[in-house]
This record gives sequence, structure tokens and C-alpha cells, in this order.
Amino acid sequence: MMKFMTTKPPPASILPVLGKLKSVYILWHSYHNILAKIHRYSLGERIDCLFVEIIEAISIATFLSKEEKLPWVRLARRKVDTIKILLMVLWETKSFDNKKYIVLSEKIEEVGKMLGGWQGQLTAQLAKQNSPG
Repeated sequence: MMKFMTTKPPPASILPVLGKLKSVYILWHSYHNILAKIHRYSLGERIDCLFVEIIEAISIATFLSKEEKLPWVRLARRKVDTIKILLMVLWETKSFDNKKYIVLSEKIEEVGKMLGGWQGQLTAQLAKQNSPG
């Protein structure tokens, strides 16, 4: 009989922004499941897709050169801004109560700030690299 190792695999090391986004997505997922049907299959699905697209953009950017990262980070930031607006629509149409809206908005705002910082670093590095002399 074969004996299987019962040790846990080492934790995957991921960028802090990706870790934060993953936790926000898990929270969103719990909210998405309880949205009213009128929004669950329209705005809810679109927000869900945007989260996945942001995760994909950040994942892609992590493996690219500095020059190639910037467009992917910008794309992720635009999609975060879109999520903010769609969450606001859910809140204004009373599909989200105040508490859920505030918690999710604050967390997605943190992701946006982290992406903004990353974009700023990349822009500064590229400007320094491309400056004469």
C-alpha cells in the first residue's frame, strides 16, 4: 500500500495586490450569491467578470518586463474604477445595503490605491530608464 505525505504544500507567494484582490473577490462572491435576481444575472455577473479580468491582468503583469507591465496595470485600474461605479448602482438601487456597500467599496478602493502605487513606480522607473545621460 502506498503511503501519502500529509504535509501541506507551501503557500504560493503572490503579490500583495493580488492577495488583497483575491480576498475582496471572495467577499464579493458571498454578496453576489444573495443579490436579487434582477441584478444577480446582469450587474452582478458583470462585476464578477470584471473581478476575474482584473485578477488575470495582474497575473499577466507579474511575469512581464517593466515596459510590458504598465498597460496591464492600467487596464486593471480601469476595471477597478468600473467595479466602483457598478457597485454604486447596486447600492443606489437598494440591491446592496449600506454595510455591504461600504465594506466592499473600502476594500476595492484599497486595491485601486495599490494598483495606483504600482503604476506610479513603473512610470517612474521607465522615465528614469529613458532619461538622457
